Amino acid sequence: MTESARLTAVIDGYVQGVGFRWSVRARAADLGTVTGHARNLADGRVEVVAEGAREECAQLLDWLRTGDTPGRVDTVTEHWGPATSDHDGFTIR
Repeated sequence: MTESARLTAVIDGYVQGVGFRWSVRARAADLGTVTGHARNLADGRVEVVAEGAREECAQLLDWLRTGDTPGRVDTVTEHWGPATSDHDGFTIR
């Protein structure tokens, strides 16, 4: 059985107003069953919450860190926890 997990990642850099959240949603869809959301924070960072198979969430985290995203990623801070299953799909907030 695949372990489910919840990833919360806060991305700092030039990540607002460049299509970053939309690309995160597309990448989550490419991974399969990842649900969650991406939202702008008032301080210019983006928060990504992703739930699903831990391996798929880890792949999303790796992608966030590659810099192969719109804008510019300076740092990614991650926190792992148990999945809560409170998301239906992957949304932009």
